[in-house]
Amino acid sequence: MRCNWVIIVAGGSGSRMQSGVFKQFLELCGKPILMHTIEAFVDAFAEIKVIVVLPASQVAFWQELCHRHSFTLPHRIAEGGNTRFQSVKNGLSLISGDGLVAVHDGVRPLVSRQTITACFGDAANYGCAVPVVPVVDSVREVSGKSGSALDRSVLRLVQTPQVFDISLLKKAYGQEYSPAFTDDASVFEQAGHIIRLTEGNAENIKITTPNDLVVAEALMKR
Repeated sequence: MRCNWVIIVAGGSGSRMQSGVFKQFLELCGKPILMHTIEAFVDAFAEIKVIVVLPASQVAFWQELCHRHSFTLPHRIAEGGNTRFQSVKNGLSLISGDGLVAVHDGVRPLVSRQTITACFGDAANYGCAVPVVPVVDSVREVSGKSGSALDRSVLRLVQTPQVFDISLLKKAYGQEYSPAFTDDASVFEQAGHIIRLTEGNAENIKITTPNDLVVAEALMKR
């Protein structure tokens, strides 16, 4: 039976947040960021199977938060690894059967339903889908204290969810880890696959700093 899955990677400590709370657990409009992120996928696909990857030291705290906020959406928990690569691999180990799997950053709660459904649709047709948005700022390639301008029209910013055929992504994650693996698309590409780019949504920001949290709150209240 083919199923849709999402692995939500929530292993960051949030050092740039200057907070004692891990960033995925910070409150956004009254509840933890991670809860908003899970809800975005369930809103897009009611039957989607959710795996949340957390540091082992934070599992009990997450369960306490779920109880406190009466958060009952079904999800399984996988233990995070020392790298994002290992964390995703641990999440994949909980998946059996065929279908599609999205890998998403736990601190991207503003991903739109349209982006989620478009990525799953393209992945069904092409084996993978990676959401991107245009670069709006000028960009320079730096060399020492100097640099040269790049053509931003051929550049894109990469987002998540990155969606893949389950069997193909599992095989890709059978490779040895490389520091060049900055996201799942880079792992998939190294395994010899072509990356399909899909239109993302500009509001789908990754919350990593206090300013990001302020922006996300404003966007969510619109």
